[in-house]
Amino acid sequence: MQININIIIKKQLQRWKMMNILILAGGLSPEREVSLSSASKIAKSLIKQGNKVCIADICCNIKDVKQICFTNKSDEIKTYAVNGTAPKAIEICEKENEIGENVMEACKTADFVFIALHGGIGENGKLQAVFDLNGIKYTGSGYDGCMLAMDKNISKMIACAHKIKTAKWSMNTKAASLSFPCVVKPANCGSSIGVAMVNNGDELASAIRLAEPYDNAVLIEEKIEGREFSVGILDDKPLPVIEIKPKSGFYDYKNKYQADLTQEICPADISANLSDRLQQTALKMHRLLHLFCYSRIDFMVDKKEDIYFIEANALPGMTPASLLPQEAAAAGISYECLCEKIAESAFGHKRIYKS
Repeated sequence: MQININIIIKKQLQRWKMMNILILAGGLSPEREVSLSSASKIAKSLIKQGNKVCIADICCNIKDVKQICFTNKSDEIKTYAVNGTAPKAIEICEKENEIGENVMEACKTADFVFIALHGGIGENGKLQAVFDLNGIKYTGSGYDGCMLAMDKNISKMIACAHKIKTAKWSMNTKAASLSFPCVVKPANCGSSIGVAMVNNGDELASAIRLAEPYDNAVLIEEKIEGREFSVGILDDKPLPVIEIKPKSGFYDYKNKYQADLTQEICPADISANLSDRLQQTALKMHRLLHLFCYSRIDFMVDKKEDIYFIEANALPGMTPASLLPQEAAAAGISYECLCEKIAESAFGHKRIYKS
């Protein structure tokens, strides 16, 4: 009897529907608020598709796993707004754990875990490694892809090794070879937290002091003057290019998450040639960094239309203001469908990377 492989695959991919899904969010990362906002919107979308969900704060202790409640009622899901001010660095004391008591046991009660964390343990690969060791199904990239993408120093080295342009950079205070203006940022943080534009030596010292509480490793790179773009990757295919145009300053935390402060144009008003080059470069970086299912790659383009890789996001934001959902919408993919495609990645038993 002939077996229709496509039907079998389709049935396997539909397994995640009508399931108990635990959404991990919050945590001790400075991007905690962004994560909670993403989780709320994801939860409501998954409920709309017939699933039961539970949002768990990864750093909070769970006294009794048996009391974990999965709900299919959207009105039981709290909506979180992202404050306009970037949070201060959260210092983790010795008695606090990045993963709360019984959180792993709670994850095992779910059919799979939808990771809605941003930054910290959720995006640097540590959580994914723990899940792999415990046989827990989860969405998105594996531990190696998350680690490579989260570390801006490493991802820039990989870009250089494969002849992808990126701004010249230095680590910590070894910036003698760099000229002004430059950009100072924590090497392992997102949402533009701790980032500063620098025009002289006095500002440089102040910017390093701003970044250091968020990460011991501080990256200093030459500022590329030009236009800012981002390209989402979904199912190993690039989404339409989005251009980011803050109405004032740069694309900092406030301009990212507060309404009407940034103009986001998708598809970007650029030539087909530039759009294709951005998409292909994004896809190349996605693959080089061993990312899986979805990601978002950020770029600067100078006046000569040379493309400069800035950074990669293994767990791009899913908030109402986030770029990836906007790019998906421009490709005709609804938010619910986007969540569905990401959910399906939990059942890709082996994360296979294309070179």
